[in-house]
Amino acid sequence: MTPSATDGPVPKRSRRNFAGARPVMADVARMAGVSKQTVSRVLNDHPAVRPETREAVLEAMRTLGYRPSRSARSLASGRTRMLGVISFDAARYGPASILTGINTAAQKAGYLVSSIALDTADRDTVVEAVNRLSAEGADGVIAIAPQLWVGRALAETTDLGTPLVVLENALDDETPLVTGDSRAGARKATEHLLDLGHTTVWHIAGPTGWTSADHRLASWQATLRAAGAVVPAPLVGDWSAGSGYDLGRRLARSPEVTAVFVSNDQMALGVLHALHESGRSVPGEVSVVGYDDIPEAAHFLPPLTTVRTDFAEIGTRSLRLLLDRIDGPGEPRVDTLVPVDLVVRASSGPPPVR
Repeated sequence: MTPSATDGPVPKRSRRNFAGARPVMADVARMAGVSKQTVSRVLNDHPAVRPETREAVLEAMRTLGYRPSRSARSLASGRTRMLGVISFDAARYGPASILTGINTAAQKAGYLVSSIALDTADRDTVVEAVNRLSAEGADGVIAIAPQLWVGRALAETTDLGTPLVVLENALDDETPLVTGDSRAGARKATEHLLDLGHTTVWHIAGPTGWTSADHRLASWQATLRAAGAVVPAPLVGDWSAGSGYDLGRRLARSPEVTAVFVSNDQMALGVLHALHESGRSVPGEVSVVGYDDIPEAAHFLPPLTTVRTDFAEIGTRSLRLLLDRIDGPGEPRVDTLVPVDLVVRASSGPPPVR
């Protein structure tokens, strides 16, 4: 016997429609007593749906076990509810943490994330990544672009036909930028060491051409000059603990070195290792300040004074900014500078009494 409209709702144990297939939008509409257009509006949270109608549709979905497909949502709204992320050097703590923040915020907003991690940043590779995300129908793209040459490659591909938000690099007058305040962080680290009584501060910088490293280097120099302190020649590392160790050994041989600001915590770990191995106590003889506040920083020996960057907040803000661009195309550029905090631990103290 074929069920009629008066037979009542399908029992909750049924997860198939009357033909034995997975339930579709028409089944939901039939059970709720509405049109397929109304079901579509409920799926896309359209405001022009009465609360009782919305609840009837949602109850029908629950009863039937209906799960809307991405393609159905796309056809109904003109959007895929998928976002693209292009990242470089994704294994490092900062980019990896930002990507986690983006994914968490996207999930809460009802979006999926398709991410592409690139090892090289030449123009052709970037163009290929952008084209792939566009072909997948990304509603918008976030590019984690920590190096200047990545920014240049992206700048040549900004005609995406889809909203774009960039982290670290300012591409043009229209593309929004989100970044941690590296200049303020370096100033806070340097001022902290000067306030403790050190006459100057040495610096181990990140690789040249990385926006955050360049900003920290410039701010360290400016802070020393503003204080009337000598500006030592910076040493340049590659973000790794190994490079921090090698450069730390060089600094350990100089008795005039009493304070070191290091551009990330991994290199700072190498510096602590080198100083310990050379018999220079921290902070008794040399104070060390890092940057990023990685989870392990509080457990270094001694626990590391460092600048905390809220990478999750950077990811969340970039996602919000991208969704704003999707909802309001043509809006003026909005840049977001995420504040940083100095976390004082046991690796910094007054200079030794001579």
